[in-house]
Amino acid sequence: MLHVCSLSRLPETVTATGAKSLVTLINAEMEVPTPVGIAPDRHLNLAFNDIVDPVGGLIAVSERHIDDLIGFIRTWDREAPLVIHCWAGISRSTAGAYVAACTLNPEADEYRLAAILRRQSPSATPNARIVAMADRHLGRDGRMIDAIRGIGRGANAFEGTPFVMPLD
Repeated sequence: MLHVCSLSRLPETVTATGAKSLVTLINAEMEVPTPVGIAPDRHLNLAFNDIVDPVGGLIAVSERHIDDLIGFIRTWDREAPLVIHCWAGISRSTAGAYVAACTLNPEADEYRLAAILRRQSPSATPNARIVAMADRHLGRDGRMIDAIRGIGRGANAFEGTPFVMPLD
């Protein structure tokens, strides 16, 4: 199972799900300790800001970040849950969940996966830069980008509600 949450809901989500793998997508100045129950080598911490275009003084997601994310997802044995989180559980983490679903299901329809994401998280507004870079990396020929554009911006929210992203 793949679970998505905000930073404030991380401890309870890891505990409640029994997760053994964790992806942190958060600003560089935010230190997120590895929660109890997750081995340090199963905690991928990618530090970048939630921006789409480069902005002076901020770190935009890079190809290296996406390579590391996809590589980590591919090493997940799916025996125990994986949690993906960001600050608010709305943009970076939902993009990460969508990338994970596309990575683990190379033949799956991108539009169907995007529709599932929207159904599971009404506030999801996946970071377009993450999606675009993953689309190129996974050879999806722009379909991931179009699919996420098609679900539109999510409902306004201060923080996303934790959710499960189905992977099959």
